[in-house]
Amino acid sequence: MKHAILGAGGVGGLIGACLAHAGASVTLVVRRETLAQYPKQLSLESPFGKFTVDVAVAAEVPAVDVLWITVKATQLDQSLTALKNPEAVRAIVPLLNGIDHVALLRGKYGANRVIPATIAVETERVSPGHIVHRSPFARLNVLSAGKPLLADTLDQLSKIGFICRFIDDEPTLLWGKLVFLAPFALSTTAADKTVGEILADPEWRSLGLACVREACAVGVAEGAKVDPDVVLSGVQGMPGGMRSSMQKDVEKHKAPELDAIAGPILRGARRHGIEVPATKKLVAGVEKRAGYKESLLA
Repeated sequence: MKHAILGAGGVGGLIGACLAHAGASVTLVVRRETLAQYPKQLSLESPFGKFTVDVAVAAEVPAVDVLWITVKATQLDQSLTALKNPEAVRAIVPLLNGIDHVALLRGKYGANRVIPATIAVETERVSPGHIVHRSPFARLNVLSAGKPLLADTLDQLSKIGFICRFIDDEPTLLWGKLVFLAPFALSTTAADKTVGEILADPEWRSLGLACVREACAVGVAEGAKVDPDVVLSGVQGMPGGMRSSMQKDVEKHKAPELDAIAGPILRGARRHGIEVPATKKLVAGVEKRAGYKESLLA
């Protein structure tokens, strides 16, 4: 199988390194201005092992079986200029945070070519080609429509250490991640605390857990099968030192993925007449820390 990674950051680097380690052909798609200097190797430090693998590097997406899109949601439109010939790509697998990107990609490239997927992991590119996987897990869920093409790939990743599943129901696939991610990202960023510090602080804990229930209420109204008690149990079992990528972006004065992560909850709540005061309070806290001039709550 030939794979391309559009977005060679923490998630893309982890996927690319593990696929190359399993013997697949991997091409990293990077900005043209960095192409000449970009290393043609990926070095991974992970609970799954420490290794360095050879990869190809290109400024445009080549002909491949699978294109993994792993950019930030805020970078999606610009990054897609590297996909000059979508007909040469058998399948596009987006691993972005949020939900709205799926419809955007299908509108551009066709419903049959786009296979929605989600990943839950803490991983970071500390320098070009050097990836540090910090969480003890990496959970990859893919819509079952992708099983004919991706079954062997997910089997390879499972053997390395990923927890991989095919999920039949698309709303459950997408909202199943968002109801975990949004409370985690919003609370850790608004408070500038690790998940363990959030859970140890009664006020922030209450706010974060209320956000879980609000997100699940909206997800259920949108057709997803999500159980707030299961989500709450999962959140409380997360490693205490985990920090969200949104939190790290705000620390580095980068634009956070606030609309991608909180937007579906706020817009869904409006559509279905659901009150989400905890989510709104956390969004306001993130906006204050990030210096937003226009609020998502307006």
